[in-house]
Order: sequence, then C-alpha cells, then structure tokens
Amino acid sequence: MRKLFIVMVMCLMGISASAQCSFRNTAFKSGEYLSYNLYFNWKFVWIKVGTASMNTVQSNFRGRPSYRCSLITRGNSKADHFFVLRDTLLCYSSLDLAPVYYHKGAHEGDRYYTDEVFYTYPEGRCHVRQHQITSKGESLWQQHTYNECVFDMLNIFLRARSFNPSNWKKGYVVNFDIVDGDSKNPAMLKYNGKKIIKADNGHSYRTLQVSYLEKENGKYQRIVDFFISDDANHIPIRLDMFLRFGSAKAYMSGLKGARNPIEAMVK
Repeated sequence: MRKLFIVMVMCLMGISASAQCSFRNTAFKSGEYLSYNLYFNWKFVWIKVGTASMNTVQSNFRGRPSYRCSLITRGNSKADHFFVLRDTLLCYSSLDLAPVYYHKGAHEGDRYYTDEVFYTYPEGRCHVRQHQITSKGESLWQQHTYNECVFDMLNIFLRARSFNPSNWKKGYVVNFDIVDGDSKNPAMLKYNGKKIIKADNGHSYRTLQVSYLEKENGKYQRIVDFFISDDANHIPIRLDMFLRFGSAKAYMSGLKGARNPIEAMVK
C-alpha cells in the first residue's frame, strides 16, 4: 500500500511539473488528417515533386494518454533528379500540449540523420535528453535541464495552432527556444498579416501568414512561412519552405476530421 502511495505521489508530481509547459487545445481533435502537394522551384518554374501528410490521433506514450502527430514528406522520381527528400517527423504531447517526445528521420540530398528528444519535468523544470544519429552513423547523446519550457518543431506547431491571434498586429512576435537532436536555439513566430490563398482542393481560404525563424550565427533565418486558416482550426493551407537546396511550397489537397467549422473558406 505504501509503495502504491509513493507511485501515485510521483505521478502527481510529474503532472504538476509538466503543467508549467501545458496549453489548452482549441484547434484540433483526434483523427484530423491533412494532405499536401509539394512543389519545387526549378529555374523560375514550380514543378510538382511529391506529397506530404499530417495525421493527429489520441494515443499513449509510456502508458500516459497523449496526442501523436506525424508529418511525412515524400519526393517523387522528379524530385530525386534535384534532391532526395524523405522526411518523417513524429511527436507526442500530453493532452494539455506539454511536449513529451520528438523524432525526425531525414533523408535530404546525400545526408541521412535521426534526431530524438525526450522530455520530462522534474521539480517544476524542463529536462530534455537529446539523441542524434549522424550521417556518419555516430550515436550522440546529451541532456540538459532548463527553468523555461523548450519545444521541438512539431510540438511548437501543435501548440501554436491554439494561439489566439485576434489582437495581433503585423510584426507581432512570439519567442521561444527550439531543440533538436544536438542543439538548443532561439526561435520565433512572426505575424505578417492576412492573405487569401487557393489550396489544391479547389477552395480558397482567408489565412494568417506566420513566419517561423531560427537564430543561427547571431542572426534570425526564415525557415517556413505558414498560411493558416483564419478560423478556430488554424489549419496550414500553404507552407513556403526555404531550404538549403532551394525553395519549396506545400499546398493543402485534402482535409478530414477538423475540430471546428471551416469558417475561413471563401469559395
């Protein structure tokens, strides 16, 4: 009985500690599925080079109820002439959106590497174990404890969908720290205004343009521009990606399982 009590107290301490990094989810539900067409800019011409999909379901991670989100990008044979793109991103977050786990397996050009991040919340702090398997096959581990919350690229995306932008003005910035398999860097989301975007499902949507930037060598670099639906779902309708080997775009081609009415669709 005493052992059971100790286990229960430890579980409650873990839940309390992770609460500092939690956030209310208003944007998605289990079963949401988004699909995209990928385009690459080649000599000023946009060429369709593959597909992407994002799927979010309620699952379990190490015995605790969690959201599981996967993002898979696959280039086709056309893309392989320019670059090889085979990325799989996976994350788990608690049901109140505290990061729990992150994994990225990336085959980009002639490089293949794997990133992992494991999150725990001892004594009200954020502890991360970071793991990277390099393109040379090296397995590298490190761990750090921070007073502030840190996020990976996919967990911050889930969290940001529930932000309330109603009072944002152009230029508004949200700052945070981003982690991957071997580093922690300052990052930000920057609001750039509204725009109507036509998706590849034949419909047009009112969107909010939000840029994701990471700080490298003392300067912020733009990584992705998200055009998210201007409604409670904040679904990415288009993504503009600024890659090492060029620029690419992803247009939404399909949508299933939205949590809220699609009020941003204009036609």
